Amino acid sequence: QVLRKNLQRGVALSTGSVLIYEAHKLISGFDEVHASFKVEEVIEQADYLYGSGETEKLYRLLVQHKNSDDAELLWRLARASRDLAQLSSTSAEEKRQLAYEALECAKKALEKNESNFAAHKWYGICLSDVGDFEGIKTKIGNAIVIKEHFQRAVELNPKDATTIHLIGIWCYSFAEMPWYQRKIAATLFATPPTSTFQEHTASSHLKLFSCVCTADPNFYSKNLLYLGKTYLKLNNKKMALLWLSKAKEYPAHTEEDKQV
Repeated sequence: QVLRKNLQRGVALSTGSVLIYEAHKLISGFDEVHASFKVEEVIEQADYLYGSGETEKLYRLLVQHKNSDDAELLWRLARASRDLAQLSSTSAEEKRQLAYEALECAKKALEKNESNFAAHKWYGICLSDVGDFEGIKTKIGNAIVIKEHFQRAVELNPKDATTIHLIGIWCYSFAEMPWYQRKIAATLFATPPTSTFQEHTASSHLKLFSCVCTADPNFYSKNLLYLGKTYLKLNNKKMALLWLSKAKEYPAHTEEDKQV
């Protein structure tokens, strides 16, 4: 009888343990689903705030998730940090701090998901921004890495108008580079990165500003401006006037649109 009671108690305890274990698995499963849903919810809120131009609210929402392992959240935080740094109301010291913060978030996003095109794009953008604080030598030295990340972003998402525009800006910058910066580039690279305005408009491989208008005709006021400036460099005043007029007539929603 003692043996039978002990066996019954053992079975009861074992059954209880199994029930507790299964309950724990079930609860853990709910936690995982809830966590996944929460990430999607934050991203949805972030995209709404970004589309509404609520830069400060967007940053406050995303900075709470700076320790996240989700690449989608991290590159959005990098973008929000950079956008906050671009505001005229942001102090010089805050701009610097935000630029480095944005770069760190973009780098972490890449580490979490190397196949995320937006992580490559924003890493390139943020690396370029940091160069503004570290001098022209660093900025030129980072140029090849920046271009590689932009090109990788285009490989992963060929329809992203922003990245195509950024490659165009990269080439325009080198085409317009003053002689002293070219000398710096020559000391940094065995084969310095170069670009000419003829290459700038003709190269389908780089998909420059004109390709952006194919991807998204009303994408960005600055792209219209650079198309006009490029045609002006090529002495094609008719096409320059066309694109500069489009840039001038573009609805000014942001500070940058007004500058354009």
